[in-house]
Amino acid sequence: MLMIATLAAVGLSNAATAADTKEQSCAYQAAIVSAVQAARLDGVKEQKVSEIILAGEPNWPEGYNAAIPIITPWVYEQARKDLKTKDFAAAWSELCLQQ
Repeated sequence: MLMIATLAAVGLSNAATAADTKEQSCAYQAAIVSAVQAARLDGVKEQKVSEIILAGEPNWPEGYNAAIPIITPWVYEQARKDLKTKDFAAAWSELCLQQ
């Protein structure tokens, strides 16, 4: 599970636009993780996550929308009991910045 998140973070970091710093890219990715976690808490089915998040007009650059389907499975694999108590965005950001 950690391996998947690490690989995804590396891939997304490399896919960031040239204008974004590593810190900014990781912050956008963490925002996506947070949005996916919130969607899961709200009972959104995994297949509908992208649609629901994009309908909410997210505040990250459009180029990062492609990360939603990459990040979603990682969030949905986490234990349901951890959704309310763990900050998945912070964990993702930490992994991303280490790459």
